[in-house]
Amino acid sequence: MKQILLITDGCSNVGDSPVMAAAHAFQEGISVNVIGVVDYGTIGELGGREIEDIAKAGGGLSRIVGSPQLAQTMQMMTRKTVVQTIQVAVNKEVQKILGEGSIEDLPPAKRSQVVTVVDDLSEKAPLRLALLIDASASMKPKLAAVEEAIRDLALSLEAREGVSEIAVFHFPGTGEEPAVMDMDWSRNVTGIRSLFGKIRMKGTTPTGPAIFRVLDHFRYDTLDEHQGRLAAYAEEGEGMPGGYVV
Repeated sequence: MKQILLITDGCSNVGDSPVMAAAHAFQEGISVNVIGVVDYGTIGELGGREIEDIAKAGGGLSRIVGSPQLAQTMQMMTRKTVVQTIQVAVNKEVQKILGEGSIEDLPPAKRSQVVTVVDDLSEKAPLRLALLIDASASMKPKLAAVEEAIRDLALSLEAREGVSEIAVFHFPGTGEEPAVMDMDWSRNVTGIRSLFGKIRMKGTTPTGPAIFRVLDHFRYDTLDEHQGRLAAYAEEGEGMPGGYVV
């Protein structure tokens, strides 16, 4: 399962449409979820609409929250979208059997069995989650909350039986780069705190180009590379470092 979780507090103002970028990601099997972080006032009608439109085009969820609720919201959205992704796949298989039917059309006993399978897969299926953080100037007061939320999310993913990999990006980038990769795919996020000391807050918000940058990273992560990491994780087994391993 592949997901992008975008954390932002305002409207994009540079480059390609983030809605179009999210639609491209969804077409390639990557859901895009968006959390709008608000501390004072309101995010504004335009910003709120954009957040909803990005998530809708990306086949994901959107939420607008204050900094204190950020960590809980990230965990909830990640869990819910994992289950949602699996439900979509299961519904497709059910439709092959029932035509235009869905899980809800199954007899109660069969439906209960399918729900059990979905819950089981949500815990065991491999997950790749790319966090995309808005580091425009207005996000500076919220960066500490974002940092703690990511650490909490990492800890919650540790409880999953399946392999959970996280990559971290922030935008805007430097020069012509719309976004910067702070951490490549990894289960070990012990160094995540040091990443935030390197982020330099800037004024522009190139959300669309940043999503495309993350999408490219998914594309370049070949099946062989992904399977190689899974094999390495399996070899590590119980010898993996604890704490912030996910």
